[in-house]
Amino acid sequence: MLVVMEAGATPEQVERVCAEIRAMGYAPHAMPGPTRTAIGITGNRGPIEQAARIERLAGVGQLIRITSPYKLVSREFHEADTIVTIGDVALGGNAVVVIAGPCTVESREQTLGVAEHVAAAGAKLLRGGAYKPRTSPYSFHGLAEEGLRILAEAREHSGLPVVTEVIDSESLPLVEEYADMLQIGARNMQNYSLLRAVGRSRRPVLLKRSFAATVKDLLLAAEYILNEGNPNVVLCERGIRTFDDSARFTLDLGAVPIIKQLSHLPVIVDPSHASGRWQQVVPMARAAIAAGADGLIVEVHNDPAFAVCDGEQALVPERFNAMMAEVRRVAAALDRDLA
Repeated sequence: MLVVMEAGATPEQVERVCAEIRAMGYAPHAMPGPTRTAIGITGNRGPIEQAARIERLAGVGQLIRITSPYKLVSREFHEADTIVTIGDVALGGNAVVVIAGPCTVESREQTLGVAEHVAAAGAKLLRGGAYKPRTSPYSFHGLAEEGLRILAEAREHSGLPVVTEVIDSESLPLVEEYADMLQIGARNMQNYSLLRAVGRSRRPVLLKRSFAATVKDLLLAAEYILNEGNPNVVLCERGIRTFDDSARFTLDLGAVPIIKQLSHLPVIVDPSHASGRWQQVVPMARAAIAAGADGLIVEVHNDPAFAVCDGEQALVPERFNAMMAEVRRVAAALDRDLA
């Protein structure tokens, strides 16, 4: 349920409503707006039978029932688009934000070199994995804290905030020390204890859609994070498994406008993981911006043939430059700019 306060409601009246909601055993979420404050209510498992207690309080304008199973992430709950800020980068506005870097941190030289190049080409955030959950236990699983230290050094050299994956609650405090944004990968989208843990973090969260997750599943996963108090969540479409085997995954670009209709959270697209082949990354990146995505997350490697992880889908720096030029033109056609 959403409590919409009158335009002239005082802070004291807002707090009185919040106190009443807490007294009823629910959780209030006050959201000041440009003309009035709205208060969302969570914690109820059905209709709030004593809603009249709230409706009679001073300053209350109206009560609106939210019909979707996800409350905090829904457009009903929060009509305006959410802008998530990472350092000095705003994700979710009119500008298109590009996140780029290697799939995994392999060495200091590799990571700093790629960071310098993508920054010069116009990327605004640096991606790179220090912890890598892999299908095989015998694959490379990342450099752990050494990788985090390299990413921090790359941030100092390039000026780009760092986005890196956190794979469990145990390593979360360490990742928080180094990262500017926490990534929840597709394999952990429904790791609810981890979602709750990053929900208690003050770091923004990049939440990737799982291989077989519906849009509803993704939004409910985001709800776990917001329900713990962290409103700074960016959703990522990265391809899903279908009957087709011509690409690594099927990039569900139709999900982008659907999510933006249902939720106020920013949505970005990962054309690298979806396609699994570098030849498809640039066309899918163009299409993602045309579909309304707020940004891209793309893998870039200086020598993909010798990459320890996902080299076949990484762009070399020169191709990344070409992608940025093409994405810039698509954005301009839609009266948008690259950040």
